[in-house]
Amino acid sequence: QVQLVETGGGLVQAGDSLRLSCAVSGRTFSAYTMAWFRQAPGKEREFVAAIRWSSGATSHADRIKGRFAISRDNAKNTVYLQMNSLKPEDTAVYYCAAGEIMASSSRWYNYWGQGTQVTVSS
Repeated sequence: QVQLVETGGGLVQAGDSLRLSCAVSGRTFSAYTMAWFRQAPGKEREFVAAIRWSSGATSHADRIKGRFAISRDNAKNTVYLQMNSLKPEDTAVYYCAAGEIMASSSRWYNYWGQGTQVTVSS
């Protein structure tokens, strides 16, 4: 059974940093893209960043570029999202996802974690 388990969320102040982790188990995603999405209350789920597991090629959404960075550790089967200079508008549930292509639309991702809450206070 495929499992994506996110950890690392929490309550922080504006300007702080957090690192989210997504541990993958149940199958190998070496040919897949791993991505982070987020969803704030009353808003649609939005793309944050993605990484090709095999090559390490990345894509980041414009609104977080320069503050967030996605990375992966092949040996640990884990994908990370380093978030710096956090803002109140970054408050959301953050989801890890896996899909066959690198895309910013959530419909291309087949596997999803349960999400982890990130709350940034002003």
